[in-house]
Amino acid sequence: MKHLFWIGLLLGAALVSATARCAAALDPAAYSYREQPGAHLPMQLSFSDSANHSVRLDALAPGRPLILVLAYYRCPGLCSIVRESLFRALGAAQLKAGRDYAVAVLSIDPTESSDDAQAAKSADLAAFGSGQADEDAWHYLTGSAPDISAIANAVGFRDQFDPKTKQFIHPAGVVFLSPGGLVSSYLLGVGYTPAAVRSAIDGARTSRIVAAAMPLLLICFHFDAGTGRYSLEILKVLRLAAILTVLTLAGLLLVLHRRERVGS
Repeated sequence: MKHLFWIGLLLGAALVSATARCAAALDPAAYSYREQPGAHLPMQLSFSDSANHSVRLDALAPGRPLILVLAYYRCPGLCSIVRESLFRALGAAQLKAGRDYAVAVLSIDPTESSDDAQAAKSADLAAFGSGQADEDAWHYLTGSAPDISAIANAVGFRDQFDPKTKQFIHPAGVVFLSPGGLVSSYLLGVGYTPAAVRSAIDGARTSRIVAAAMPLLLICFHFDAGTGRYSLEILKVLRLAAILTVLTLAGLLLVLHRRERVGS
């Protein structure tokens, strides 16, 4: 029976080691939003809109909340789903662009152009714009790498380009800004409810700062062009499964070891 005990220990150590190596290879925590409620965005920065006009962030939503969506237009994964979830919730909450809010979709890919932005805007307006969208209040922006990084850093957005897949590893979510450019709150992941979106907009309108929530480790990555599917890397689940497996195995081996001692 002793050999089973040592085999179990070696198996547990190997499992923990494998999990650690996997976590070191890609840790979703490194790509989640590092929420920064109350942070002030550099609203004086200028970006190119879908018509290739230069616009300043502080001119996009005068006196109204601004919903910031960091994504990229050629994303094969979650980016379009994030926008769909947001626009469906805004419509269901009977909130109207130009009256209640403005939205700024900012590409995190500095190689994307105004043509990419226009294509995404046209698709979103066709799908979700009926009855709720003032076209001038839906802004699809591109910019230089330093200016994109300045906005991303201000809201705690962390991403990385993967040269192998030519995709960005990045978190899913939207940021609600006060009329003065303060980070009021975040909605992370996808599947936003009308009530949550309305509450976030109401809070941003009054410059209410909502405390950071537990980070949701949902990242956009690993699109398989062959299958047309993407996977969600959530290694915390893997770690938890590994820990539970080791604990269960250790408990079983401890019981067997005690039985052996009692029987001897």
